[in-house]
Amino acid sequence: MPLALAMPPAGHAAGGVSITSYGHSALLIRGGGATVLLNPFKAVGCAAGLPEPRVSADVILASSRLLDEGAPVATGRFLASPGSYRVAGLRIEGFAAPHDRLGGRRFGMATLWRWKQGGLEIAHLGGTAAPLKPEDRVLLGKPDVLIIGVGGGAKVYTGAEAAEVVRELQPRRVIPVQYVSGTTPASCDQGSVKPFLDAMPGTPVQRPGRTVTLGAPLSDATQILVLR
Repeated sequence: MPLALAMPPAGHAAGGVSITSYGHSALLIRGGGATVLLNPFKAVGCAAGLPEPRVSADVILASSRLLDEGAPVATGRFLASPGSYRVAGLRIEGFAAPHDRLGGRRFGMATLWRWKQGGLEIAHLGGTAAPLKPEDRVLLGKPDVLIIGVGGGAKVYTGAEAAEVVRELQPRRVIPVQYVSGTTPASCDQGSVKPFLDAMPGTPVQRPGRTVTLGAPLSDATQILVLR
């Protein structure tokens, strides 16, 4: 059933964030006096049939300029290239990683993002299938919140691959993205979230709905948050 594109309530001004899913790998994160939109998409490929996230944000962090994760459908400062940025009081770091398992030869390079918002360290790995290099793990550290693609296919981690990244980074909260719910679009090579959950036995799973509010600090034990 299509999601209405209403703006969620404002997040905490300093401690904590609210995170709202717009489907696929598009998330709106509010908190710390800033609004961050991840991976706005056109309704193509695995995002076919979803309402496009035509919302406003202080900054837009895209994994790449591919239309299913970096489409020009939202309003805000658009970032898709690696580098160090200061936007809306946030210090944002982006660094390159292959988008696929072929060193980027098929889909080019993606950008992995890390920033602190509302007192929480957030890492955005919503668009890559490449194993993390040692230097990637150093740059990402131990995030409070890890956003990671899990649906498989040519340019997104499989459930097992994503679970290995979670074990490497040991985040406090994990939000899986880039997976199919319901009927798989004809041109989509991704699967459901289930293989990822199966690869994380013993890890608590919560299904808070479309929006989750996270306070800072978070408890240490890893939990998975499956947003609708």
